[in-house]
Amino acid sequence: MALSLRFDQRAELVELNRQEYGATYADLPFLSGESNLLAMRRRSELLGLLEDRVKTGCGGSKLDMRDLAPGCRICIAGDWSCLFVNGRCNAHCFYCPSRQDQTGLPTTNRLTFCSTVDYVAYLEQFGFRGMSLSGGEPLLTPGRCLAFLSAAKHRFGSQLHAWMYTNGTRIDREMLLRLVDAGLDELRFDIGAVNYGLDKARLAVGVVPTVTVEIPAVPEDRQQLMLAMVEMADAGINYLNLHQLRLTPYNSSRFAGRPYTYLHGEKVTVLESELLALEMIHYSYQKNLGLPVNYCSFVYKNRYQRAAARRRSGLLMRKPYEALTSAGYLRTLALSGPEPHVQRILAHLRRLNQDPNLWAPGQTLQRIYVSPESCLLCDLTGVDLIVSYSECTIRDSVSYRHPFKEIKLPSGRKAVVERRAVTEVTLSGEGVGEFICHFLQHAANGLPSKDRQISGLLAYESVGEGLQDYF
Repeated sequence: MALSLRFDQRAELVELNRQEYGATYADLPFLSGESNLLAMRRRSELLGLLEDRVKTGCGGSKLDMRDLAPGCRICIAGDWSCLFVNGRCNAHCFYCPSRQDQTGLPTTNRLTFCSTVDYVAYLEQFGFRGMSLSGGEPLLTPGRCLAFLSAAKHRFGSQLHAWMYTNGTRIDREMLLRLVDAGLDELRFDIGAVNYGLDKARLAVGVVPTVTVEIPAVPEDRQQLMLAMVEMADAGINYLNLHQLRLTPYNSSRFAGRPYTYLHGEKVTVLESELLALEMIHYSYQKNLGLPVNYCSFVYKNRYQRAAARRRSGLLMRKPYEALTSAGYLRTLALSGPEPHVQRILAHLRRLNQDPNLWAPGQTLQRIYVSPESCLLCDLTGVDLIVSYSECTIRDSVSYRHPFKEIKLPSGRKAVVERRAVTEVTLSGEGVGEFICHFLQHAANGLPSKDRQISGLLAYESVGEGLQDYF
C-alpha cells in the first residue's frame, strides 16, 4: 500500500502539478471527496485478492515480482543503460509522453554518442550489466541499432543483457535474425501502437530468446487487453509489462475527453490505469494463463530509476568519509563547535588508530568531517552535527557551477559528473541523537521521527515506499 504523505508534502506536490500545467490545470478532473475513498477501497480489494499470489518488491512499488523479464531484474538492480537510438517514431500513440519527430543522435543520460566505441567505454566505466535500445522507434534507424548492439555484445558478451523496445512495424524474419546475430537477448513489443496486434510478436517467439509485451494499461482497452493476454499465453510470449499512464503537457490535449481521473503526485498519473494493471495481474492468475504480468508503476520508475542514476554518479564523486544513501545522495557529516571540543574529538580519532581516510580536519580548527563509523565512536558533547546532501549527475559539458570530474572517452571527448549540493541542516542536542538513531544506527524500526527537521531528511536517505498516495 501507499506510505501516506504529510499534509504539507501533498500540498507541495499539488503546487508543483499546478505549475506544470498552468491554465489547463483547473480543467483536469483530479480525484477528490468520496471518489477518493472508493478508489482507495478498490485498490485495497485488489491488493487483498493478490496478497497470497504475488510478491511485491521495491518498497511495495512493483508487483508481481515472482517472475520478471531478465531486463526488468537488471533495471531493479540499477544496472541498466537505456540508449535512445533516435527520437523519431512512425506511430501516433495518444499516450506518448513527448514529441517524437526528430531523428537526432543516440542519447542516454544527457549524453550523446556518435561513436559505438565511446558508448561501450561508457557502459564499462559505470559498470552496466544491461543495455536497451529505444526511441522513437529504433528500427527506423536499423544501422544504428545493429552497430551499437554488436559493439556492446562484442565487448561484454553474455555478461551484458541487451534488449530493444519496438512497435514491431519494421520487424520481419530477416530483421529478427540480424538482431539475434548481433546479440539481442530480449525484444519488447508495444502492441498498443498496432491495435493490440500480435503478429510480429508471434514471429519473434522461438527466434529471440525472450519476447516481452510492454504497454501502458489503457482503461478503455480492457476487453482488447484481456483477449490479447490469452493470445500471448497461447503464442508463447514470455512476459507482459504494464505501465501506468502519465499525463504530460505534450499529451494532455490527446487525453482530453477520455474517461480518466487524475492523481496528484511526483507527476500527474491516471487512477484507472493503475487499477486496471492490478486487475490484469489478478486476471492472469484467475484464468491460469501462465503469463507473468508485471505492473511497473510510475512511482517505481520515478523513484528507483532516478535513485540508481544518482548512485552510479555518486560512486565516482564520493570521498572516503562520505556515505552514499539508498536514495542515491552523497551524505556528508561534519562536527562543528568550539575548538577545544573539536580538537578533543580529533585527538580521540587519532588514538583509535582508525583509517585516517574515514575522517578529515576541516578548513578551520572548529570543524572535522567524519564517516558514519567515526561519528559513532565519538563523544559529541558540545558540538553540532552538520548534515549535508549532494546529488551527482552526468553531463556532456562542464557548467563550472559545481565540483566535477571528467571522464575521458576513447574518441577524446569527455563526459562530466557534477556534484550539486541540495540541502544542509545543523543539528544540536537531542536532534543529533535522533539523527544517529534513525539514520546511522537504524534503531528506530522504521518509525517516523517526531522532529520535523529529521523527518525532512528521509527523502534523501531512502527511496519512498509503497504505491502512490491517492489525492
